Amino acid sequence: MTPLITRHLLPQAEDLLGSFPAVVIQGARQVGKSTLASMIAEPQRHMSVSFDDVEVRESARLDPRAFVRQAHDGLLIIDEVQRDPSVLLAIKAAIDANRRPGQFLLTGSSDLLRLSRSPDSLAGRAVTLDLHGLSQGEIAGRKEDFAAWVRQAKGSLDGAEQGWSRQAHIDAIVRGGFPEIQKLPERHHGVWFDNYLDRLLTRDVGDVSRGLSSDRLAAVLRLVAANQGGELIQARLADELSIARSSISAYLAALSTLYLTHDLPPWRANLTKREVGRHKVAVADAGLAARLSRLKPAQLAQLTSAPALGAQLEAFVVAQLFAQRGWSAEEYEIFHFRDRDGLEVDVVLEFPDGRVFLLEVKSSSTIRADHSRGIRALAERLGDRFLGGAVLGLSTESRQLADRIWGLPISALWRHP
Repeated sequence: MTPLITRHLLPQAEDLLGSFPAVVIQGARQVGKSTLASMIAEPQRHMSVSFDDVEVRESARLDPRAFVRQAHDGLLIIDEVQRDPSVLLAIKAAIDANRRPGQFLLTGSSDLLRLSRSPDSLAGRAVTLDLHGLSQGEIAGRKEDFAAWVRQAKGSLDGAEQGWSRQAHIDAIVRGGFPEIQKLPERHHGVWFDNYLDRLLTRDVGDVSRGLSSDRLAAVLRLVAANQGGELIQARLADELSIARSSISAYLAALSTLYLTHDLPPWRANLTKREVGRHKVAVADAGLAARLSRLKPAQLAQLTSAPALGAQLEAFVVAQLFAQRGWSAEEYEIFHFRDRDGLEVDVVLEFPDGRVFLLEVKSSSTIRADHSRGIRALAERLGDRFLGGAVLGLSTESRQLADRIWGLPISALWRHP
């Protein structure tokens, strides 16, 4: 039997459940929400039910008050609660009657706050954790926290382990972060991704909106994958699919609500009047994105595929940083920056005190000083707010490029001191 991979969110989830009446774990289908819930509940008395079961949903509708009290003074786990969010009203009433911590652990494959059918947000009663696919640190069995490292290093980023090979990065991208994929031989990956997407869009789209076409939703997702991590221009998507421009936003919102895509907002620091305010959108799982674009490891390994690999690497890096934010010792927000004069930085990490760490992602095995041109230009405008920067590439060694600017292997994201 394959041992379960320990999720880095586990200690935080246990701590929150000990302090709040309800904890909601949200994320895409098959990222391991139910497994994490069972790990959290294991040491205590609990009862687990799933709204994927029609009979369970019917029981909740018939007598919601009794349904949410069936665990008595134990923990009630409700899996896939988005299948019938009307139960949230009964949960709200139960919490208002008794504020005891650790009453409910809910999981959902859709963002409950974005569902029009959700009758209540449980504001002040529940806290939410977003669970992503497995990070590279989780796969390797080590706790990574890149933001804390660069924050505490104060400009000297020595000590990252030797970087991965080009092929190792490619293999990590096409494998992605779904736990089930990690167990499968490579020849079955395509079948798994195709069936995952087909079943998800056919079945779960109704949880998000009953007015959307699953075929069009799949088509929009494929276009996002074809422009992985690129700036989103809704009019262009509408024209390519011959869909009314007013409809595109609904399909994009549905994909985000299902946690199939992630959004990288533009950083509006008011450093220049010519900042561009377009969001970047990517398929959240790198393996699913590669499958949608029919990118294979051998194809990405070719030097002629450098632009495609570069786009995949940039989205892969952003996904790792989104995942790490869930357990990082540092709070931070993630953005990208571009202005109309051509100044561009791939990733901006902004900390609560306003200080900023900048990242460029390159598919080159050799990191050159000119790769940091955007970082250096933005650093001049930031002044004391500039904490440092790094060019992440396929090199195997780290080296300093300028004051507080380093060239690092991409794997330094999870192989740092």
